[in-house]
Amino acid sequence: MNSIETRLAELGVTLPDAPAPAANYVPFVQTGEIVYVSGQISMRSDGLITGKLGADLAVEDGAAAAKTCAIGLLAQVKAACDGDLTRLIRVIKLTGFVNSTADFMDQPKVINGASDFLVEALGDKGRHARSAVSAAALPMGVAVEIEGIFQIA
Repeated sequence: MNSIETRLAELGVTLPDAPAPAANYVPFVQTGEIVYVSGQISMRSDGLITGKLGADLAVEDGAAAAKTCAIGLLAQVKAACDGDLTRLIRVIKLTGFVNSTADFMDQPKVINGASDFLVEALGDKGRHARSAVSAAALPMGVAVEIEGIFQIA
């Protein structure tokens, strides 16, 4: 087991199989050392995490949903690395979308759920640039969707 997977196990996280696309797109595109991962939606093993921040979800709920998106991103990166996460050099950038009301202003706190998890799991490799934006609605009513850019060897 490599050090990233060892660290994930210490955190109680098992990466799922990389989710298949839900529409006409690919889950990731690699060009050189850069991997662009399509948006991963908030979901647990028992189903989608849905709802709207500022209406029926608290910031903490949104941050937990964002963490599940980060786990999905790592699952896609593992697939891009042919199962070998030791090839992950770093997280470059995340773009997080938060299903939220017009007056909700804590999108960064929600996306911190993903950012904090990636730094906790990957150390300095997990530090990244980021955007956190509001969305009036997201696919299937999910609370959060996050896409990512990664560097691999």
